[in-house]
Amino acid sequence: MTDFLSKSEIRARFCRAMSEMYKKEVPLYGDLIDLVRDVNNDVLANDPDLKARLEALDNLDRLSEERHGAIRLGKADELFTMRRLFDVMGMEPVGYYDLSVAGIPVHSTAFRPTQSEALKRSPFRVFTSLLRLELIEDKNLREAAELTLAERDIFSQHVRFLIDKSESEGGLNEADAEAFISEALGTFRWHSNATVSEATYQELHDAHRLVADVVSFRGPHINHLTPRTLDIDAVQRLMPERGITPKAVIEGPPPRQCPILLRQTSFKALQEQIAFIGKDGNRVPGRHTARFGEIEQRGVALKPKGRRLYDELLDSARGLAQPKADGSNTAQYMRALREVFAPMPDSYENLRAQGLAYFHYYVTEQGKSASRHELSHDIESLIDSGYVGTDPIVYEDFLPVSAAGIFQSNLGDNSARDRLEKSHQQSFEAALGAPVADEFALYQALEDASLDAVWDALGLSRTQAS
Repeated sequence: MTDFLSKSEIRARFCRAMSEMYKKEVPLYGDLIDLVRDVNNDVLANDPDLKARLEALDNLDRLSEERHGAIRLGKADELFTMRRLFDVMGMEPVGYYDLSVAGIPVHSTAFRPTQSEALKRSPFRVFTSLLRLELIEDKNLREAAELTLAERDIFSQHVRFLIDKSESEGGLNEADAEAFISEALGTFRWHSNATVSEATYQELHDAHRLVADVVSFRGPHINHLTPRTLDIDAVQRLMPERGITPKAVIEGPPPRQCPILLRQTSFKALQEQIAFIGKDGNRVPGRHTARFGEIEQRGVALKPKGRRLYDELLDSARGLAQPKADGSNTAQYMRALREVFAPMPDSYENLRAQGLAYFHYYVTEQGKSASRHELSHDIESLIDSGYVGTDPIVYEDFLPVSAAGIFQSNLGDNSARDRLEKSHQQSFEAALGAPVADEFALYQALEDASLDAVWDALGLSRTQAS
């Protein structure tokens, strides 16, 4: 029998290799990692209860491994093969994100692990966008972009071979896994030589900055990697002290005692030297802006009811004050955000009681030592008696508005344009070659599994308890 590495082990190794590569390509990212580590250590030192909860659920170690990346693909067959590449690492497409609502001509999914143990081992995620060329209005420019993309292959022959081998044999051994990681990294490397002339680049840029980024290079360079912080406001405040210029506004909900969903900030995208194709075949120096450093703080995953409330509140806040990339109305926007979000409960107890968020249930030490006749068949009574505890399930996905805001602010756009076109999830899934998973169903499955484990541990059947 072949000794295969687990998909989670391959994913964890790939994540570390990606981080090391990005540190070399974007040194400021390394400074950001150091800052996030220092802030997290301070938070844990000052909040022993939080540290104890993370340790109890085996979630403490994952902080140092936590990353998400983002890439942008140009054509359907790239997305199809990318799905197969990520599957080698146990990463599945979760959720559909239509960023055209923010004037960005892409739609996206998040490749990530979905099982509880896999998330604990390595929660690496890659937000993956596919360019919607049909949204380029200029027909000649659209055709030129299609021709340029048609001529490139972002995957090496050997990584294609290893993907085939993993699928046919059911996994990769140590040597093949290391070769796969090395070859796969090549897909995400930065290429400073553009594949177009400066004139074509400028036309693409004028259509949309992101179009120029996708079409003008040999591959989908990773445009950011994101460490997870336990206090994003502290990171935002301390970034200038480390020589890092933050974006003006933290995307997502306002600061809370009980974080929900996702908050993100970043340093502004870098202007980098590149070389265009000249008329005589020689290279012509130029500049390109795409890559940046992002930081995230993750909170509890919201149920559909909670998500609807979140969306309503965020829409209300943006109706009062649309955040500007130059920071000119940051105070006004944050004030509006805090006021508008007052109806969202800021305690885990109330979030759970009102059916707004997902939770992990577990038997406490008191519950483990309780006699059978002490146990109720009602989960609320068991919680009130101290026999069962709860802990928020971490949100593992992304917010379309938040993602769009990060893109816009880092690309220099001060406001979103009108919606470009209706959602095209069906065409996206056709290119992907698979349906995207429903994130709400995944969180519900995690909550249900924890409840089943509680009933089993207490010797009660789910039927008795319901």
